[in-house]
Amino acid sequence: MSTIAEASPAAERTQPGQTNQHYDLDPEIFGLFLDPLRKYSSGLYRTEPITLAQAQVAKLHFVADLLRLTPGSRLLDVGCGWGSLILFMAREYDARVTGISPAGRQHEYIATRAAQLGVIDRVTTTVGRFEDATLPERSFDAVTMLGSIVHMPDVDLAVRRARAMLRRGGRYYVSETCFRNAAARDEFDRRAGTEFVRNSIFGWGDMRPLSELVRAVEDAGFSVDGVEDLTEDYRRTIEDWLLRVEESAAAIDELRPGMAAALTRYLEVANAGWGFTTKHYALVCRNGR
Repeated sequence: MSTIAEASPAAERTQPGQTNQHYDLDPEIFGLFLDPLRKYSSGLYRTEPITLAQAQVAKLHFVADLLRLTPGSRLLDVGCGWGSLILFMAREYDARVTGISPAGRQHEYIATRAAQLGVIDRVTTTVGRFEDATLPERSFDAVTMLGSIVHMPDVDLAVRRARAMLRRGGRYYVSETCFRNAAARDEFDRRAGTEFVRNSIFGWGDMRPLSELVRAVEDAGFSVDGVEDLTEDYRRTIEDWLLRVEESAAAIDELRPGMAAALTRYLEVANAGWGFTTKHYALVCRNGR
């Protein structure tokens, strides 16, 4: 049975790691510009021609392959969003999945979709922050963080917790937008566009260079199995989102006046610096001990 845990007092504190001002918007807004799965991270554009929906399915299969999921695998998705990954892995790979996110509306949506898809017995969600949540240690075969570690102030704590969740041999997948290097972070972290995305859209976020993520996973005891550059894939994804925002602007603004313009500015800022100031990487790591 799918369950939604109550948010703990710790999860209700106002703090940098919370991003509910964006993710607790009306779910229908996201349905108007994301793909049908409502996957809010990079797709995978490795065949042509390819649609946004096809690219997002390809990305989910890509993640499953890197994690080596098999029927019955236990997966924890940190920052589960609208449930695209956990619902897909439960339905397509017969995995037993747990999603965690501080945004209550997301969990309501996931529960409804799990029932509709017939996977309610394999899907569990928890409302709260990963850093504070009570979760069973050493009990997962895989942990994923797709675009969520950027919202966690203490990257070392987040990665250590991810490793603590994994059984020996378990795999950790983290994909994130990073500043191209430390110099780019120093120059662009406080620019107007960056501050707009951080404060007006998400409420908080801290992009780091890839080197900081690699150091964090190595210091936590992980073995890094691979790094994949997904920069061009994310650029294509955002281009498709921008087209969908333009096509659905009136409907988006009917749900939240001015939201179409805010989303357009956010996505244009995100797409402005690829390769020059920012990159998007996927790391896959193994808990070898």
